[in-house]
Amino acid sequence: MDGVKFRRQHPIGPYFADFACVSKKIVIEIDGDHHAFQVEADARRTLAMKQEGWRVVRFAANYVLQSPEGIWKEIDRLLREGS
Repeated sequence: MDGVKFRRQHPIGPYFADFACVSKKIVIEIDGDHHAFQVEADARRTLAMKQEGWRVVRFAANYVLQSPEGIWKEIDRLLREGS
């Protein structure tokens, strides 16, 4: 990923991002099955991070497990967009 680094459990306001690339201000959130029951809370969390200037991208956990190559391609695209 061209030397771009991600931090795990990076604090942003009152929340902790699953993964954050500080230099590009990109947050990657991995949503497990329980997120289906907390849609409003996730929306508040995403809004709060966006208000801090972060770009937030969510992936379903099952997609991460089933298509890791697809995830890497999407993250690479996001990083290139932010350049």
